[in-house]
Amino acid sequence: MKEHLKNPFLIAGYCNPTYFCDRETESAKIISALQNDRNVSLISPRRMGKTGLIHHVFYHIQEQNKTIRCFYLDIFSTQNLHDFVTIFGKTVLGKLDDYSESLAKRISSFFKSFRPSFTFDAVTGVPTVSLNIQPEQAEQSLQEIFSYLRESGKQVYIAIDEFQQITEYPEKGVEALLRSYMQFLPNVKFIFSGSKKHLMDAMFSAVNRPFYQSTQKIGLKEIPLETYRQFAVDLFYLHKKTLDFTVFDYIYFEMSGHTWYIQLILNQLFALSKNAYSTQDVDNLIREILEEENATFKTYCEMITKGQLRLLKAIAVEKKVSEPYEAGFMKKHNLTAPSSVRLALKSLMDKMLLLKDEDDNYFIYDRFFALWLKGNF
Repeated sequence: MKEHLKNPFLIAGYCNPTYFCDRETESAKIISALQNDRNVSLISPRRMGKTGLIHHVFYHIQEQNKTIRCFYLDIFSTQNLHDFVTIFGKTVLGKLDDYSESLAKRISSFFKSFRPSFTFDAVTGVPTVSLNIQPEQAEQSLQEIFSYLRESGKQVYIAIDEFQQITEYPEKGVEALLRSYMQFLPNVKFIFSGSKKHLMDAMFSAVNRPFYQSTQKIGLKEIPLETYRQFAVDLFYLHKKTLDFTVFDYIYFEMSGHTWYIQLILNQLFALSKNAYSTQDVDNLIREILEEENATFKTYCEMITKGQLRLLKAIAVEKKVSEPYEAGFMKKHNLTAPSSVRLALKSLMDKMLLLKDEDDNYFIYDRFFALWLKGNF
């Protein structure tokens, strides 16, 4: 039975296909890749919908074949190999099989470097795993988890979100270590998802990197205007509300087609105690959001130099910039030498204030911050 939501415009999590917009081509590509034994690297800016797409794909896979096990883990917060192994183990162990306590004991005896312990929910019977992995045992523990996956014989799909985080680990050779285990798992396929395009591109496209050409590369762009518009209008209509095409188009262009920001505006618009909406309603919501975030945005500005702030404001005005060193752009926005712009770009990208899209255009990641910098609201 499909779950029905009070507000159909999700800004976090995944419910079911009713509340998921488009991505039909990307979904089909990922499902085909996994079913034909190809790993996938999924690359797009944050909040463009990668996580929702992964859960959408897994939803359809498990609707078709409930014996397939699908796992999702976000490693953005991990700082080292030990953190990775711990979250990986907690995600997989206890959920690969239909567990009984006796089976849990046998699984625990499989591991030599650590002993996973299981507790079972009294009502649902769902197990929760506790791990006590010592930092010096991280590599051995990782090998045992991969061996467990291989020997289970189950068909398994694992999505690792923000995969580029492993390049920040202090341990040397983590990429090569993971590749050495993953390539010998015939029953396990991976989705490597990431938001830092330059790091992900290097990991999977550079000849001297362990994951070179080991995946099918899939990128996410903006959902097409017409498709997204129809999705939104239909959901409003189902709840006896009217969203005019012009109002949605206004939201879409103000948010530059960026999925999460569009969803947030639609969510708040839907929550208003009215059944029809105007662009003025949208402006009022955006103004309220900018006021709420004012202190945060001021802090962003205090973190950077005046030159970096000038460049940010220039890109905010243009929305996207493909050639930041071009003389006309620099003169228009009173920017100095190309070398200064180059340094500013690197620093702003390192701080995740600026990102690059699939077409190598620079843009401000936070759409509300961009509007705040422009000062139109």
